[in-house]
Amino acid sequence: MNVVFYLLVLIPVMVAGWNGVPTYQGVLNEQTVSIPGAGLTAGMPVELTEGGQVYAGTVEKVDKSWATVRAEAPNGDVTVRVPGQQAMAAVGQGALDGAKAAVELALSLVGTMTLFLGLMKVVDAAGGLQMMARWIRPVMVKLFPDIPSDHPAMSAMVMNLAANVLGLGNAATPFGIKAMQELETLNRTPGTATNAMVLFLAINTAGVAVLPTGVIAIRAALGSTDPAAILLPTLLGTFVHTIGAVVICKALQRFSPGGAPSEPVQQAPIELREFIPLGLTVGAFLAFVVAAQVYGSAVTSWIIPGLIFGMLTLGVVKRVKVYEVFIEGAKDGFSTAMRIVPFVVAILAAVGMFQSSGAMGRVVALASPLCRLIGMPPEVLPLALLRPLSGSGAIALTAELTRIYKPDTFIGQVAGTVNGSSETTFYVLALYFGSVGVHRYRHAVMTGILTDIVGVVAAVTAVRLLLGTG
Repeated sequence: MNVVFYLLVLIPVMVAGWNGVPTYQGVLNEQTVSIPGAGLTAGMPVELTEGGQVYAGTVEKVDKSWATVRAEAPNGDVTVRVPGQQAMAAVGQGALDGAKAAVELALSLVGTMTLFLGLMKVVDAAGGLQMMARWIRPVMVKLFPDIPSDHPAMSAMVMNLAANVLGLGNAATPFGIKAMQELETLNRTPGTATNAMVLFLAINTAGVAVLPTGVIAIRAALGSTDPAAILLPTLLGTFVHTIGAVVICKALQRFSPGGAPSEPVQQAPIELREFIPLGLTVGAFLAFVVAAQVYGSAVTSWIIPGLIFGMLTLGVVKRVKVYEVFIEGAKDGFSTAMRIVPFVVAILAAVGMFQSSGAMGRVVALASPLCRLIGMPPEVLPLALLRPLSGSGAIALTAELTRIYKPDTFIGQVAGTVNGSSETTFYVLALYFGSVGVHRYRHAVMTGILTDIVGVVAAVTAVRLLLGTG
């Protein structure tokens, strides 16, 4: 992340120094185009170049960090220049605007984050984590034939994935580290990742979560009419992402020698009835997806009220002191929202510089053909590249994209789904492998990269199928 952060600052300075005046790439549609608004004011004259022809334009309005330019020119790709302005001044203003927007965003997230983490604490206290672990265990035994079903490593992996599924990221990490430590006890070549370690981390980096609370909070704070609309696309995206992780990992381990025990492990037989709870859950999810497709917002509008009611009802049934436990979890939500402020300020200030210099527009223009091939808006590409590197940075960039393009547009929905259905791949690899001293990752990095690509394509496709936009 250090390198990424430095490049986000270095590249804008170089681009601004090269251009001299603010220069941006954009798409003119109905005589208007949006460009970074750092240092611009309404009524300011600009120049647009399209196909070698220069047209006069005017800044029509400035909305926070973005400006709308109007010009009598044909629709299409254009280059916008702001004569009389200094590109370096725009870059500096972009950093200040980004830092200001970061603090405003963090404050707007406090309420929603506090609510959801309070509810998740109630679920945890009611035994929801252990219940989910029992449902997952039969699948885990099939996925990890090298690990005895009664080994502590299996229990730790099950608890880690159950915590991730419920969105309890803070609880998932200790279980994950414990799982890696137990897997290391079965490792015949210390320092080298085993097949089980790589597969466990591949599933982790696929972002197996059923409740993307952070993204829903951002969408709610930014005025979405249906903040939970991305829930179903996120579930579908993370499901495909996880299946892709398992398939890719199993395929690549054939070409990466070592990593398997010398003797096969004798597993206790799994009875068919053990799959019933998980099967019913999957069936209910599919039924809900079908209902959402048929009845639209009449069904999806029930998601948030239904979740709140269901979580609290589980607590009441399990005789949890729901109010006291909710307040305890809500305190964590408040502190979590405050803890992300430095990360959000850093990344949004850097992104503000990157946008204001015109570098973002150039990257988007170059990547547009590839993005269109997979149906992804080019504007989401920077998020897809940042997500495997930094969770806090990705949240910040998701918020920025959602704010600029509005939460209920195709770009806003894709950004939220991409963020919610994936994980910080390289951070997870470094943290978990580092916890047990593994320095030879084998096929773990390639698995992570390939599954991240699958995850992005799955997220875009899920939004198109379930929300019918784009």
